[in-house]
Amino acid sequence: MELRISKRLLWIGTAAYPLHNIARVYTFTLHPRRKEAVMRFLKRSGMIVAVAILVTLPAIAGAALSGDGTFLALIWFVAVGLWIFCLVDMIIILSATSHYVLAVETNGASTGVVTSRHPHYLNQLVGQISHAIDHPDTELQVTVESISFSPSNYYFGDNVNMYGGSGNVGMAA
Repeated sequence: MELRISKRLLWIGTAAYPLHNIARVYTFTLHPRRKEAVMRFLKRSGMIVAVAILVTLPAIAGAALSGDGTFLALIWFVAVGLWIFCLVDMIIILSATSHYVLAVETNGASTGVVTSRHPHYLNQLVGQISHAIDHPDTELQVTVESISFSPSNYYFGDNVNMYGGSGNVGMAA
């Protein structure tokens, strides 16, 4: 992917960020949320088993009287399918690798993220982009790697505890 600075714009692929709107440029390591993935899997597994048992309890009595266990088999087949889906979801996150990334945050809510196999290269880019912010006539063109990830599967930036709101978890170091 191309990262270039031209005519007071930072281009990351096809996304354009005006240099005067860039609030922060930094590098960090993007780590998968492994602990949360395991906890989510355990919670989902417990819910699947509990629902399957609650649904089959009345059916067990009816099946014993009628001799038909097809409904019970269907319920447990669906439960096992859901459990396998949850297991695969957890394994994908557990096997995900950490990435060293360069992030560009704007005054608004948007953030551009690129990566490289060479962390020192990204650190140099931070300096070059910062220089371009102070010197808008600067031109730059480099090749970086793109990264696509689900923010819910990775730790992305700091979590800050705020008064009010919901889902605030405090500052994580």
